[in-house]
Amino acid sequence: MSTQLFVQQLRFARSEFARCMDGVSEDDGRRHVQTLNCISWMVGHLANQENRYWVLMAQGKTLFPDLNELTGFRKPQSTLSLQEMWATWKTVTHTADEYLDNLTPEKFVTHLAWKGKAMDESVGTMLMRNIYHYWFHIGQATVVRKLLGHTKLPEFVGDMSAAAYHF
Repeated sequence: MSTQLFVQQLRFARSEFARCMDGVSEDDGRRHVQTLNCISWMVGHLANQENRYWVLMAQGKTLFPDLNELTGFRKPQSTLSLQEMWATWKTVTHTADEYLDNLTPEKFVTHLAWKGKAMDESVGTMLMRNIYHYWFHIGQATVVRKLLGHTKLPEFVGDMSAAAYHF
């Protein structure tokens, strides 16, 4: 199976995440509902994962050195600017694509290193984890939006013509 099929699926998950967030205001993006993280945090959190995997580890580039402290796994809740987190996400995903566009089947089975130690998961497994992570937060963000009283939210999966499987 083509490595680019998986990259295409990541891009589709990204587009569905953006579609899920369409129409969220800055104020609603910063609102916490009960113990759930705010939507701006989710945007930054997904940017953080891509930044860590495909920018920092894969390319050795440092774009947003404080992003993990703000949006990392098991970090304290933070309330961030939605506009700033979208700008961060766009920069990170654009830079991540420089690596992802050049993935080969040979690279898929290699292991990126962090602090001199190989990661437990292969690049291919990390890519799948990244895709599934988007879908998790699409569901979570939809719940937050419903609890905030938003209506006419996207339903199910959108137009897959750009992500269709071809032999």
